[in-house]
Amino acid sequence: MGSPALSRSSVASVKISGRRERHRAATRERIFRAALRLFTQRGFLETTVEDITEAADVGKGTFFNYFPTKEHVLATFGAERLAVMERALDRAKRGGAVLPVLRELLVDFAGQAKMNPALLRAIYAAHACCAPVRAELQQRVRAGRRLLKEMVSLAQDRAEVRRDIPPQELARLIQVVFLGIALAWCLNPDAPVRTTGEAVWELFSRGLRTKKQPARARFRAKT
Repeated sequence: MGSPALSRSSVASVKISGRRERHRAATRERIFRAALRLFTQRGFLETTVEDITEAADVGKGTFFNYFPTKEHVLATFGAERLAVMERALDRAKRGGAVLPVLRELLVDFAGQAKMNPALLRAIYAAHACCAPVRAELQQRVRAGRRLLKEMVSLAQDRAEVRRDIPPQELARLIQVVFLGIALAWCLNPDAPVRTTGEAVWELFSRGLRTKKQPARARFRAKT
């Protein structure tokens, strides 16, 4: 007779735990989105933790339960972008052509389909003015480059991409080009950024593709 009661108790505990986790996730998301809205409207440096907690309708202590500092909000934003790249790498690993995966990833990245250009400007300004944010950006750029390097290496192994340039250098060049497009778009939002990204990829990918190179023209990485 005790077993069914224990079972019901266990089910109730699971439900309570699940409800708490959903509440925590919803609270964290509300704080995160409120912070991004304020960064867009006021700028990162001008936004305080108090501003964020008021906009999210939570206490200051609640904020610090989820984010040690407001810089960690931007770190979370960067983690979302890296997660997109990780999913693209997983698709590439499953087989098939790598270049179409790279194209879609990078054109979407340049297009910033879900990004407000004012938010992107605020993030770039914070990177320029705030050492902790700049350190976070550098860490994110390095992580993104490692993911790109893996994709380029796969493409080289599958004879899609030229092998005379090291994958880490190709990853760096790809990253620089598309970060530049994103920066140009946030400064001039009226520009057709996705169209620009597609055109740049079309030109850039011609230089990526496998082709025979004279020995004297082979790439030598800078030391």
